Amino acid sequence: MDHPQRSVIRILGIAGSLRAGSYNRALLRAAQELAPEHVSIQIFDIASIPLYNADVQADGDPEPVMRLKAAIAASDALLLASPEYNHSITGVLKNAIDWASVPPRTSPLSGKPVALMGASTGNTGTARAQMHLRQVCAFTNMLVLNHPEVLVGRARERFDEHGRLVDETSRRFVRRLLEALAEWVARLSAEASSQQD
Repeated sequence: MDHPQRSVIRILGIAGSLRAGSYNRALLRAAQELAPEHVSIQIFDIASIPLYNADVQADGDPEPVMRLKAAIAASDALLLASPEYNHSITGVLKNAIDWASVPPRTSPLSGKPVALMGASTGNTGTARAQMHLRQVCAFTNMLVLNHPEVLVGRARERFDEHGRLVDETSRRFVRRLLEALAEWVARLSAEASSQQD
């Protein structure tokens, strides 16, 4: 008996670092490599997003912001990979979220499933940054997957000279996170469908 083919789950990955050799960009590339066959991950570069200015926003979103919002709206879920700067998330990631969150009634973030991960050269990975990011996600009504957590500490030891995640334990956690995110998306979609019936 043939089993119905699962529809592809489209995930938008965003790294909270602009550095060319960013471990968090590399972490997103690892996620693309490790994704289940029914999961597609597109990476969005936020380097062109201007600093948030309510006066500019009142006159209409700049083109890079329109592209960001459209990419978020077209995705089934978000995958945010954030470094940890001064015990918190990066300014560029917070700035991108600020732009995408307004106006609140039409924000593509609202109700969007999201998973968090991060890599850092410190021993605790990005634990503090992810705690702050969860607060931001809660206020913008993103639906955060709680487990598993991906906290890649001592990143220099986990990636090779080409930026490939080679640590098997970290790779296993990334794979589990993606599997859990796919299940989270399916569960939320089923709940939404049942409420419409």
